[in-house]
Amino acid sequence: MSGHNKWSTIKRKKGATDAKRGQIFTRLAKEITMAARESGGDPNANFRLRLALEKARSNNMPKDSIDRAINRGTGVGKDTEQYEEIMYEGYGPKGIALIINCVTENRNRTISDLRHTLAKAGGNMADMGSVAWQFTRGAFFEIDGKKVDFDAVFELAAEAGAEDVEADGDTISISAPVEVFKELSEKLRAAKYTIQEAGMRYTPNQETELSAEDTMKVMNCIEALEDLDDVQNVYSNMSISDEVLASLEN
Repeated sequence: MSGHNKWSTIKRKKGATDAKRGQIFTRLAKEITMAARESGGDPNANFRLRLALEKARSNNMPKDSIDRAINRGTGVGKDTEQYEEIMYEGYGPKGIALIINCVTENRNRTISDLRHTLAKAGGNMADMGSVAWQFTRGAFFEIDGKKVDFDAVFELAAEAGAEDVEADGDTISISAPVEVFKELSEKLRAAKYTIQEAGMRYTPNQETELSAEDTMKVMNCIEALEDLDDVQNVYSNMSISDEVLASLEN
């Protein structure tokens, strides 16, 4: 299993902690707003919005909060905050490359928070383009793998143009080129698979392996970045060893 998928596993397992902090509602609201702004407020015609709404409801997000987020995205109502989606680049401890996806209404606050957090961890911000070339943007899906035939999922995904299909416990992860995202999502839904996560992410072209101690330093840096209100996702080129994963699970 790739380092990114291992980090996704870790994030799923700490999701309850995030919910207690109240941060998950903030992230979900921003995702709903950006999805509605991108393709409208009708979830039947906006796949990104439909997924965001399903995730919000599964996390018991209040209906009025969901409605406000949709209205903000479509320009309806009195909420005048204007969010924008921005990608920043940087380096974490030991020179690990980072792509940091943010949604914010205040660029100055966001960049200040990112600089402070990276510097505290021994990293730094990077010029645009100096890190991104080390990653490939692609589509991803995570589906509920319980009582699901892996071979059937693999065959369906491969026929739709997927590049990789991996099983991790009760979750099946699918990686695919950006251009097959819509077709693959439609095929998965038609087959009645439960899509837990879907979207675009940055996958490193080559991963860097560190010692267990240094890996933990980078992961602490990533978690500190993800704790910032304006940060939606963080991607790195770090390989996570089975040793580190086992220690976190324990």
